[in-house]
Amino acid sequence: MNPRQLVLFALKDLETGSFTDIVVERLLTKFELSAVDRNLFTELVNGIVRRNRTLDAIIDQLAKQPAHRQPPHLRQLLRLGIYQLRYLDRIPDSAAVNTTVDLAKTNDLGGLAGVVNGILRQYIRLRDRREEVLDLPEDPVSRLGILHSFPDWLIEQWIAELGSIETEQLCQAFNRSPSIDLRVNTLKIDVDLPSETPKIEKLQQQRDKLIDIFDDAGIAAIPIPDLPQGLRFVGNVGAISQLPGYQEGWWTIQDSSAQLVTHLLDPQPHELIIDACAAPGGKTTHIAELMGNTGQVLALDKTASRLKKLQQNLMRLQLDSVKILTGNSCEFSELTNTADRVLLDAPCSGLGTLHRRADARWQKTPEQIRELAQLQAQLLANTATWVKPGGVLVYATCTVCSIENEEIILPFLKTHPDWQIELPPADSPLASLVSNPGWIKVWLHRQQMDGFFMVKLRRSVAN
Repeated sequence: MNPRQLVLFALKDLETGSFTDIVVERLLTKFELSAVDRNLFTELVNGIVRRNRTLDAIIDQLAKQPAHRQPPHLRQLLRLGIYQLRYLDRIPDSAAVNTTVDLAKTNDLGGLAGVVNGILRQYIRLRDRREEVLDLPEDPVSRLGILHSFPDWLIEQWIAELGSIETEQLCQAFNRSPSIDLRVNTLKIDVDLPSETPKIEKLQQQRDKLIDIFDDAGIAAIPIPDLPQGLRFVGNVGAISQLPGYQEGWWTIQDSSAQLVTHLLDPQPHELIIDACAAPGGKTTHIAELMGNTGQVLALDKTASRLKKLQQNLMRLQLDSVKILTGNSCEFSELTNTADRVLLDAPCSGLGTLHRRADARWQKTPEQIRELAQLQAQLLANTATWVKPGGVLVYATCTVCSIENEEIILPFLKTHPDWQIELPPADSPLASLVSNPGWIKVWLHRQQMDGFFMVKLRRSVAN
């Protein structure tokens, strides 16, 4: 199967509202491609979806007919060609043009092959004369939105919080391919150290041992600063499940900012800890590991199918201190005053992870986010009742939208005077990230981690 033809199949499917990752996985399962072609197909689909506002602006300026008057699927074909010319330096211009023209001929657009050829070659001529094809508006919101391919309402939010310069840096970061981070399972990596060795040093030694194992297999991995269990792969590593130690449970995939959340929770051995929205379970398993697989972790989620992934990870990592419960975290009244610690990794817009989901920037709306904020506030109020007096709750989201974060926490504290923000200790990996109010907000362009919000709350001891 021609990978570019498969891209057109994917783009047509996506017009029906399907999710990009699901469509990509389905087509890769259905059609056999070489490793090189798989990578090209994946990059083209994600890149075209991610950059479609920029691509469409270019097409509108070069084409004689506006989009709504163009034949069906011509726009997808032009997006494919221009994306390669603008963003993929390793593909020769001739290959990008010729393959796109050939696709026009084989996809019932043969009569427009000349149009496709003309538009693509016009783009090349303008580019080679160092003329910017995009005629950008002066308005900073629309300019950044068109140039970097984001909806205006998102740009407005970021400018209000970060200013124009940092907003552009954030846009650039979200348009780069994401890194692959992993977390060492310290219960499975043995190192010969004296019993009095500090915990942090032991974690680092275990991490270094895994680096050596990868190095022996020709795989490059580097430590993540301030995360004693964190590693980041360098370059393409191939199929994750085939890497050394994966099947044995020596490590698991988890972004570095998600690892920070569990360190903020700071689980202790023999505690009862509740993970309120647990699936697919990255933080659940991290909690169990940091507790030394002692005590009990209650993993709750309302979606049984998503909990299957958690069960699989528990078996692979060989953790038996986790009990899975299916249900809505707005319920479970029997858990009142039972937990030493609660993690509420609340359902959110995911707008801190736009580099990982190409379509998320186009699928989320301000109205959806306002609805999510109502759910988040409800979940926080309910899960707080599960915490014992003197216990801890960590509220976290993988979004940087204030309405889902700061604007949830501040009203909660105002109406719950028995709760206060607690800062992480000075030796914590999070100490340098804490803001003046006490919460942590991670930005991709600043920390090179997924965008995240997290705050540690402690309940007062009852008089």
